[in-house]
Amino acid sequence: MRNIGLFFALMASLSAGAKVKLPALLCDNMVLQQNSDARLWGEAEAKSKISVTTSWTNEVYSTYAGADGKWCLSIKTPEASFEAQSVTIMEGKADKITLRDVLIGEVWLASGQSNMEMPLKGFPGCCVKDGAHDAMYAMRESPYVRMFNVKQLQSYRLVESCKGQWMKPTFSNALEFSATAYYFAASLSNALQVPVGIVNSSYGGSHVESWTPKDILETYPDIPTDSVGVYSFGQYQFDRPLVLYNGMFNPIKNFTYKGIIWYQGCGNVGHADTYAERLKNMVERWRKDMNLGDIPFYYVEIAPYMFGDGKSIEGALLREAQYKAQYLIPNSDLISTNDLVEPIEVYNIHPRQKRTVGLRLALLAMNKTYGMSNLPCSGPRYDKSKFRIVDGKAIVGFTSLYMGICRNYGLTGFEIAGEDRVFYPANAEFHWQTNEVYLTSDSVPHPVAVRYCFKDFQIGNLIGGNELPLFPFRTDNW
Repeated sequence: MRNIGLFFALMASLSAGAKVKLPALLCDNMVLQQNSDARLWGEAEAKSKISVTTSWTNEVYSTYAGADGKWCLSIKTPEASFEAQSVTIMEGKADKITLRDVLIGEVWLASGQSNMEMPLKGFPGCCVKDGAHDAMYAMRESPYVRMFNVKQLQSYRLVESCKGQWMKPTFSNALEFSATAYYFAASLSNALQVPVGIVNSSYGGSHVESWTPKDILETYPDIPTDSVGVYSFGQYQFDRPLVLYNGMFNPIKNFTYKGIIWYQGCGNVGHADTYAERLKNMVERWRKDMNLGDIPFYYVEIAPYMFGDGKSIEGALLREAQYKAQYLIPNSDLISTNDLVEPIEVYNIHPRQKRTVGLRLALLAMNKTYGMSNLPCSGPRYDKSKFRIVDGKAIVGFTSLYMGICRNYGLTGFEIAGEDRVFYPANAEFHWQTNEVYLTSDSVPHPVAVRYCFKDFQIGNLIGGNELPLFPFRTDNW
């Protein structure tokens, strides 16, 4: 009897160890990228056979777990639809897991720091305009938007799993959705008439170096990569390099995405000289790790905020670095938020107008990713080739003039300076014949340089098509 008992105990333990295990991302309610080879992965008994079947095809996909028990395979997904599907994953002939209420649509990764993390319910002391109202109606207005919030984790060593679950936009769930990512997803879902899934992996205060792997960081002379140096770096926990790449990107890199949206930069204010190159390096590695090619990378220029004493331009320099990064990163673009703050938000690092941020990101995606090239998606941009000084007037012209200049009187935000490098507010006169702005000031009889909203906190009002703002710029390099 004793031997029989030991036999059944042994069989039970072997059976328990053989059960297929899936990462948190693969669960009920998930969204899979349409028309793709969507990756599935997990763990099982070493060298056991893994079979996958889906509700939309009779095809059986199979592979074998490695000696370490890990396995990965890809399944063909159909065109998007609102019909709930299922995916069944089986180890051998007995143990299986069925994932239900799976949707096929568009999948985007949302990442960055607190302005991406900020949920519809807001943060203490910082609200999202109409956030709670929009969460209340999310299930009615955008029932096929789903979000996976990656549980925040810092790790010095690579982590292969994360915690979280795919959530439908019920009121209680939607309150926890990233506001920027939700508005982006809702806009896409309604415009394309497909489900949209967002994997939200963001961490307040994080630096671009926090999301960068060790081998790249080792090439940066100012960044430590040993464990003591990493955990003692900077003033705050969110300053730490490496730890979010390991803890919050590595576990989700195998999922199949259409593109990435990114809202970060405040953490790197004061280090604008290295930001553009380091953002490029991060994106390059992420794309390599994802093995999806140069998928779209759309990001947000940080909003006006008084980082210093009112004379500082550290925030402006970081925005300039963000602007430069788009020319270093293939298949990337950014939106400006210069107009999406109010005077009372001068010391609010989390501006409340997140709906428009999400919409502007969606306009980029609609134009550049989904083929609607006639849709205005970018505000006017300073055109260096058109800058000139004529008879005491500084003249600036622009590119990206979708529908021309749509605000052409009462222009604010421009400054001009002479050889003394002292900037004064400029009188701005719009010339509709050439879409140029003529700038003068009684204090600057002989101007040599122009700036537009090139301060930590300055709001301009020149806009182009779709009410998209002129990007802040400067003609000097002072």
